[in-house]
Amino acid sequence: MIKKWHLKAIVQKALSILPAPEKANFWFQKNVTKGVDLTDEHLGYKVGHAKDHIAYFEKYGKPSPESKILELGTGWYPIVPTLIYLTNSGKVLSIDIQNWLTKEGMLTTIERLKEWKANGMLEKNFGKVDEDKWRKLEVILKDHEHYTLEQIKEVIGLDNKIIDARKTGIASESFDFICSNNTFEHIYPDILIAIISEFQRVLKTGGVMSHFIDMTDHFAHFDTSITVYNFLQYSKRKWSLIDNSIQPQNRLRYRDYLEIYQSLVIQIVEEEIWPKDLEALRRVNIHKEFQDYTDDELSIKHAYIISQK
Repeated sequence: MIKKWHLKAIVQKALSILPAPEKANFWFQKNVTKGVDLTDEHLGYKVGHAKDHIAYFEKYGKPSPESKILELGTGWYPIVPTLIYLTNSGKVLSIDIQNWLTKEGMLTTIERLKEWKANGMLEKNFGKVDEDKWRKLEVILKDHEHYTLEQIKEVIGLDNKIIDARKTGIASESFDFICSNNTFEHIYPDILIAIISEFQRVLKTGGVMSHFIDMTDHFAHFDTSITVYNFLQYSKRKWSLIDNSIQPQNRLRYRDYLEIYQSLVIQIVEEEIWPKDLEALRRVNIHKEFQDYTDDELSIKHAYIISQK
């Protein structure tokens, strides 16, 4: 029986061979799967990540309006950079392999935050924000026709660039804080090692990195008939036939990420592992290629890794 996730995998595999696969996938997600809508659930996750990142920066660093922050993975909605602006935590350079940021996405971000602020959800899930800075965002919403995307970005202290994160060309010791959300799991090991090494180079001595990793099968976000461990039943070879270049999934487990940090001699100062689901894991016929992992290691779904240089 063909499941929903099979169809999505087939479509994304087909889209990956097109001349502009990312744009085609954006259209597919926007118009078919609705995967790019800024729902309350999506907004809630991003607001939570912003709160956590800022808290880790405050715990191990010294955020200020002049702090230089690097974000990996710009995405369509710059929620984290906007909340960094609203808490006077620094100026953000957000890098990605594609330019997803648009004026529409920027305005949608501000509008949705405005709704959450009005109904008390923003303070409940994030905390208070700088009211003077907030009023500047309200002006942008009111007079949005008179603002370009570049002008909006300038207001919130955001710059975004298409950069190979393995070789940024940025001077060493440039950033006070580096963060990412749901990005590491889409990067294959050799490239990821090079990126983390580069981040360590551009991080200031005493600087902090905070990375949130989602180690679940992302097809399960679309198809609830499978568990978040579904992709662990496949061999490396078979998974390569299912996986695609648009939204690749490296299937690394948490232990693998720790080993990467260890190999690069990066000091981890804190780990936050979210709840596991051993019962769901045991419903999956784990492939023998993962036999060296314990059930406890395989079952880790989400985690923050916090390091300091």
